[in-house]
Amino acid sequence: MPKSYLNDADREGLTQNGIYAAESQAAGDAGDEEAAWEWLKLVKIPAHALLAAKRRNGGDWIRSKGLRTETAEQAYGKDWLDRDV
Repeated sequence: MPKSYLNDADREGLTQNGIYAAESQAAGDAGDEEAAWEWLKLVKIPAHALLAAKRRNGGDWIRSKGLRTETAEQAYGKDWLDRDV
């Protein structure tokens, strides 16, 4: 697991996915971009957010970052990164 920047109180009440997202934000705030991206790779990102990232940065960017794409695959189909959606 990447370096943690949250204490137990920060994690309290969050889902596992929420913890990953909060860790990513906290790592970024601390200037640890590597840990921020490593935490973000664990987040189950909503399909609409992945689609917005694809439209802004392209499918290859999503692949290069190693982001989880199962939500978008369910919503838009397995080949969503390689076609217009």
